[in-house]
Amino acid sequence: MPFKTKTLKNTSILFTFFLASLGAVNAQQTKVDGVAVVIGENIVLDSDIEKFKQEVEVRSEGKVTISNCEMLEELMQQKLLAHHAVVDSVVVSQSDIDGKVQRSIDYFTNQYGSEEKVIEAYGFNDIDDLRKELGRVQKENLLIEKEQQKITETIDVTPEEVRVYFKGLKDKNELPEIPAEVEIAQIVLKAEPAKEENDRIINKLNEIKKQVENGASFKLKAIINSDDPSVAKNGGSMGVITKETGFVKEFKEAAFSLEEGEISEPFKSPFGYHIVLLNKIRGNGRDVSHILMQPEIADDKLKETKEAAEKVVKEIKEGKLTFEEAVKKYSEDDETKNNGGLIINPYTQETTFELTRMPPDLFARISELKKGDLSDIFYDETREGEKMYKVIFVKDKTETHTADLVKDYVRMQQFALAKKKEEEVEKWSKDKIQETYIKLGNDYKKCTFKKDWKKSNK
Repeated sequence: MPFKTKTLKNTSILFTFFLASLGAVNAQQTKVDGVAVVIGENIVLDSDIEKFKQEVEVRSEGKVTISNCEMLEELMQQKLLAHHAVVDSVVVSQSDIDGKVQRSIDYFTNQYGSEEKVIEAYGFNDIDDLRKELGRVQKENLLIEKEQQKITETIDVTPEEVRVYFKGLKDKNELPEIPAEVEIAQIVLKAEPAKEENDRIINKLNEIKKQVENGASFKLKAIINSDDPSVAKNGGSMGVITKETGFVKEFKEAAFSLEEGEISEPFKSPFGYHIVLLNKIRGNGRDVSHILMQPEIADDKLKETKEAAEKVVKEIKEGKLTFEEAVKKYSEDDETKNNGGLIINPYTQETTFELTRMPPDLFARISELKKGDLSDIFYDETREGEKMYKVIFVKDKTETHTADLVKDYVRMQQFALAKKKEEEVEKWSKDKIQETYIKLGNDYKKCTFKKDWKKSNK
């Protein structure tokens, strides 16, 4: 773990809880647990403590060890916040939950290589089962975050407080090590299928639609024709979806426009072209099946796209365009085209990436580059099947170093503010403990805690 102070350690504790909670759920299913503590209506089980301990130690690469009692107190603090978020009627939107769930799935998929491997690693039945559990965990995390925001919304730090905070760390020889970071931007040129290929796909889907309407099996047609990788298992079935389910807008609009037994016209989504069959209306949900077909992109089109990318890079290197001007003129990536090509870190929502925590493929492309360098042009494709060529620009890069008040003022300001907010939450917790139902399991009554969690057992 690169940071030494308690405040900095706690900035990642929620994510650690999030990761471990997935495994903890499955541990609960395989054995009967004892109840470690009850906080309001929230319960912490013995297996939760062990799982979270292991996760902390793994994520810190063995540099942080924590006792059962210390781990329980961290968990009790989170459950106290979650409980009072409900008491205070804190609201979290389904769209926020869905967004966090998708980012989590993207993170795990990057770590394990595929959604199937994630499902297997955490012991879930399928991707819907995983999404459901992720949704539960992320809802609680959002409640905790919003309750903390409510408690600390008026907290701020002055430049003098930042200076004092920095000096305090320096005097104790506890200045954090700031890891190497990069800020990167991209130009993306997409290889689009020819119009004739799109027309071929649409005509094929219309033909399948007509055949099914005349009595052919939709399931069999899906198995034969669909490019959905899960079709071999489910025959095109997507199960029951709702308007809150994390499917793309185009798919939900088609599904909810149909009558039972009706098949949609072919429509396009980021994944390709679909037809959807509405099997059954189930309350607010729709039991649907689909066939997905993705247009093929000819080799000459890929070659043409790569050559176009090479021309763009040539213009930049010859000084005819700045990188930002080239992004605005040529890039076809909707997410980065209007901000100079800057890539946002999906886990922090900032423009910087810790170099050693980047996705391995991206790290390999830019780790040896300096500020102002361009990567080689490279081929990429999305899980939706889009094919493209990219070039990465290193907008900024800093090496690993001990924190400096001038160079790292913004970072130190954030740390000082986080410390002050943490202290405010600590004061809030001491008050709320006294008015909250708390019951410790017998095995933990001997623990020595920083706060008066035992008050209900006295």
